[in-house]
Amino acid sequence: MTKKCVIVMGVCGSGKTSVGLALASHFNCRFVDGDDLHPRANIDKMASGQPLNDEDREPWLTRINDVVYSLKMRSAAGVIVCSALKKKYRDHIRQGNDNVCFLHLYGSFDTIIERMHKRSGHYMKEDMVKSQFDTLQFPGDDEKDVINVDITPSLDEVIATSIKAVEELEKDVK
Repeated sequence: MTKKCVIVMGVCGSGKTSVGLALASHFNCRFVDGDDLHPRANIDKMASGQPLNDEDREPWLTRINDVVYSLKMRSAAGVIVCSALKKKYRDHIRQGNDNVCFLHLYGSFDTIIERMHKRSGHYMKEDMVKSQFDTLQFPGDDEKDVINVDITPSLDEVIATSIKAVEELEKDVK
């Protein structure tokens, strides 16, 4: 992957971190967990079981935008995991960054709930899944820089599909 920043997006429990780490390893590039870029107030709010609103997300999206820009300015590639649920959030990340694309991991509500039951040690509570689905604006055909990947198959298959999709996107860019 050359000079590209892939945002691995989707609702909580969709496998963003697992797929993102695999992509970063495969392409030998920087991995950034978008959760690490949340301001303290957002972390505290989510830990108390409250969903974030657009105002809460603004400084977080700006930090992600800045990381994408930093990678671009250093001619570096990277993978950032970030929910990026609304089109306006994705547009915020795109601002001034022509080096970005999105890999959207999607699945049914039931699939995500099942995965959330298996999670531990994460501040995103399972009862917040509904709010994530309510917030999600599924990327449409107007977002040419988004690759949609169904997470129903095994994790290995999802990773293989994701790697292939990013490689195909890279071919189209060259």
